[in-house]
Order: sequence, then C-alpha cells, then structure tokens
Amino acid sequence: MEKFIIEGGHPLHGEVTPAGNKNAALPLLAACLLTDEPVILRNVPDILDVRTMRALLESLGVEIKPLDTHTWQVQAKVIRPADLDPDLTRKIRASILLAGPMTARMGELRLPPPGGDVIGRRRVDTHILALTKLGARVTYDRYFYFSASGLTGADILLDEASVTATENAIMACVTARGKSVIRNAASEPHIQELCHFLNTLGAKIENIGSNTLHITGVEKLHGGEFTIGPDYLEVVSFIGAAAVTKGEIWIRNAGNQYLDMIRLVFGRLGVHWETHGDDIFVPSKQKLEIEPDLGNAIPEISVMPWPSFPTDLMSIALVVATQSKGTVLFHDWMYPSRMFFTDKLVGMGAQIVLCDPHRCIVQGPTELYGEKMESPDIRAGMALVLAALSAKGTSVIRNIGQIDRGYEKVDQKLAALGAKIQRAIE
Repeated sequence: MEKFIIEGGHPLHGEVTPAGNKNAALPLLAACLLTDEPVILRNVPDILDVRTMRALLESLGVEIKPLDTHTWQVQAKVIRPADLDPDLTRKIRASILLAGPMTARMGELRLPPPGGDVIGRRRVDTHILALTKLGARVTYDRYFYFSASGLTGADILLDEASVTATENAIMACVTARGKSVIRNAASEPHIQELCHFLNTLGAKIENIGSNTLHITGVEKLHGGEFTIGPDYLEVVSFIGAAAVTKGEIWIRNAGNQYLDMIRLVFGRLGVHWETHGDDIFVPSKQKLEIEPDLGNAIPEISVMPWPSFPTDLMSIALVVATQSKGTVLFHDWMYPSRMFFTDKLVGMGAQIVLCDPHRCIVQGPTELYGEKMESPDIRAGMALVLAALSAKGTSVIRNIGQIDRGYEKVDQKLAALGAKIQRAIE
C-alpha cells in the first residue's frame, strides 16, 4: 500500500494544468457502447477509476487503443453481455453507467452491485425507474439483470436529480424509438459534456444544461471525436491548496464557465481569485475571513444540485474554513458519511463540532499539526492533503489509492508547485 509523506508549511508557487474531468470521462467511455464505429476521446485522465472502467469495457469486447497518454480510440464493434467481474464493479460507482447503453444496444446486462466511495447509502432506484419507463425489465437477486426487446421513448420524471441516473437515462433515450423527456434531470458540467458528446455522434438532445432534457431517438449513432473538459473539482482543490498555504499559483485551462457558484461560496470563506480568459490566478494575499450573514449570524454552506455548490467540494471547503477567521456551519444532506473524516482534522488541531452525520461547525483559524491518517474516500483524501500542506510538521496519509482514483499524479503536480510531498510504499 502506498502513502504520502507531506511536510507542511511551504507556500505553493508556479502553474498547473488540471486533468480531464473524471466525472465526464466515465460516462463518455460508457456511451461509446452505443456505436460500433470508432470514437476518439482526448484529454482522458490517467486515474484509477478510468482504468477500471477501461477494464470493464474490454471485458464486454470493446477495443481500446491508446493513441497517447491522454487520447484513446474506443470501438465497440462487437460487444457481448458478458459476466462482469464483481471485483471490478465494486471498485467504482460508475459501473452502473453500463446499464443504460448495454440495455439500449444489446438488450441485456447482468451487473454485480456497483461500489465507489463509502459516504453513505447511494440509491440505484432512480436508474431502474428511468429504464423501466423506457420499457426495460429489471430484476435483482444479488446481481442486477437488465433486459429489453427495444426501448421506446417516454416522459421520465426522475424521483431525485441523480447525476448517474440522469446519465443512464440519456444514454438509453438517444436510440429509443420516438421522443423522450427527462424531467428533474441533473445538469452538472459532466452531464452537459455527455450530451454534447452524444450529439457529435448523431444524437438529438435539446435543452442541454437545464433540468428538462428533450431527446429524439435516432436509429444509430456514428463515430466521432471529442475533447473532455478540465476537472473543475481538481481546479478548486488547487485553489484551496494555494489559499491554505498562502501560496500564489496560476491554473491553466481551468474551465471558468463552471465556477460561478463555487466562487461565491469560497468568497464567503475569504478566498478570491482572478480570471484571465480560461486561466485562473490565485494571489498569495487572501482575506481568509468568513463572511457572516446579516445580523452577524453564523453563515451556512449547504450543498445542492447543480448549479448550486456541489457535494464533492464540501471536504475541500471545510479544510479552507479551518484556516479562515470566523465560524461557519457546513451542511451536506446528500450523504450521511461525508463529514466523518472531520475527526482526522480535529486530531490535527482543528476546532470542529460534528453536530450530526450531515452537519458540522468549523471555527478558525487554527494551527494544524502533522498527523498520521487514512484516506477514507477520494474527496476527503484530497482534503487531508490540503490540511497536511498547511500543517506544521510532517503528515503521513495512507490508503492514497483512494486519492489516485480521482486525481492524476497529484503528488507530482504539487511537488512542481513547491510542496514537500513524497510517495512511498508501506
């Protein structure tokens, strides 16, 4: 097992370019199952979750040829509803994304339960609701079995704005007979990218970026090329790293069009940045003071569906708050285990009160001290890296395979910015 050894207290300086969006790459790879023609994907992130998805696709007969480190040619010329390896599906939540395209194209899929981060119960009911509305049959007996003899367009009202369920519904609808409407659809940047990608392959998706998608089914999709956009979660992680180390960095190709709400929330924590075209400049002089609500009331930062503040950035914002002057309440109603990593921050010296599984109060600033920790999931793992970078002394973070699932060579990128970080084997 690998670990990070981080000596804190060194301001970051220099420039960094984020990898392609992990949460876009995974559904785009799954969507390649919908055509038998070659598809070229550019800016594919070199991370563990993407490698796992590649292994799953290849087990279905998909041919994947890397043209360079971040460019893949994917062709699902001949595919088969093979038994998927439960050890692979258990590694990533995104294995559920095979259900929509495989049911649409092959009419069947036997899927072991998906895995992913342990941050609380993550329903698959919404996926089943969407696919059954299109005419699929779904049964469960330790494995999910999806089957259909052709899908027909429908008016689908999702019972929650689930990202992956919206993606599955989109992929199933694009070749279904007739027209479909997906209401209460999630609209995150990666869903928008999936829609634009499918349209380049011949799909007919309208109202992209809204919570009501209109899709006219087509008989067949063709091949094409697409460039995956930057990972805005990685961008904000580097903004946070610069802020807590009092550093000064440039982030190239940052995807500024998706950062408006995040910028508002981080502004309430006293973190600001400049935009220069599609680049970001994070200055070393940050206010780092929490902005109270009217009447000097304690402010609340709560996650909500896009375009509000995303749950995946709650852990990063929480660490930034430990270095900001004032008090703030964090509320993540989506996942009942998202906050459980805060005990590690408390062990480093942070002043955090865990109110219940969904809420905590942070009072800062507090000096953090190096500690030995485990990375519980992708986002909390990266948050612990930020805490270690700002801490006094040396920290050891184990189980960094969780971080590698979503961040490409993050230790090398941070080291290039001046961080004292090493990757070592236990």
